[in-house]
Amino acid sequence: MPCMSRRTAVLLLVVTSLLWSLGGVLLKSVDWHPMAKAGARSAIAAGVIFGWMRRPLFAWSWNQWIAAAAYAITVSTFVIATDLTTAANAVFLQYTAPAYVAILGWRLLGERTRPMDWVGIGVAVIGVGLLCRDGLATNSLPGIAAGLVSGLAMAVMVIFLRRERNGSPEAALLLGNIATAIIGLPFGFAKMPAAAEWGVLLALGVFQLGVPYILYGIAIRHVTALDAILIPLLEPVLNPLWVLLFKGETPGLWSLAGAGLVLGAVLLRGLLGLRKADGRKYPRKAT
Repeated sequence: MPCMSRRTAVLLLVVTSLLWSLGGVLLKSVDWHPMAKAGARSAIAAGVIFGWMRRPLFAWSWNQWIAAAAYAITVSTFVIATDLTTAANAVFLQYTAPAYVAILGWRLLGERTRPMDWVGIGVAVIGVGLLCRDGLATNSLPGIAAGLVSGLAMAVMVIFLRRERNGSPEAALLLGNIATAIIGLPFGFAKMPAAAEWGVLLALGVFQLGVPYILYGIAIRHVTALDAILIPLLEPVLNPLWVLLFKGETPGLWSLAGAGLVLGAVLLRGLLGLRKADGRKYPRKAT
């Protein structure tokens, strides 16, 4: 894999967040069993990832297996949470993941969590919480549970994809999509979606899952696990924008305040990280 700068990797993660953020609006546009939607989306994504890889490198290592299993749980429970609660709340619950990564990353990866990281996590989590404040009353317990499981699974996925960085993170993602398709598709045999909804599922599989996870698999080799979980926090900021454009729902003041906090925390940490990286690459001359 060619050498890539951290700036380029961060840009790939930003594009990934933009594509991921389409999930809430698109998933709610398909009237089908949530596991069937997850399975169909992953089946299409698996085809995209396999076509891009051509010759997948399956190491059959514990890192690859655990990353694949965590991926399957992440995407499946996220779809379930999106169906059972608001899209914004599903995203918020999934993005409890940075706290898990900060706790587990040091022990499993040896990547130290700095005070700046904890501040960024705290501000970002508060911000995402504000995004969901207006819709908390509509939550259901199963939706909350699914969202929390999705957050923990996402953290495990990121950590083990990072551990697989010298192998093939993309192969782990391919395995995860295949597993999700095998498990999820049988739930939809009783009732099939309408013709127009297949177009939405195609968009979900290609542009909301397949392409962004290819970019994510490339980028994660060149950033820390915490970068890989904090920078995509832009996703829940962009999610209300798509809801506004396609559903006509105007975000409330709490949502706008939360979006500002998340965006500020991610950008500040990213800029400080880039500055520190530049300082290591170009040390100050002695005077």
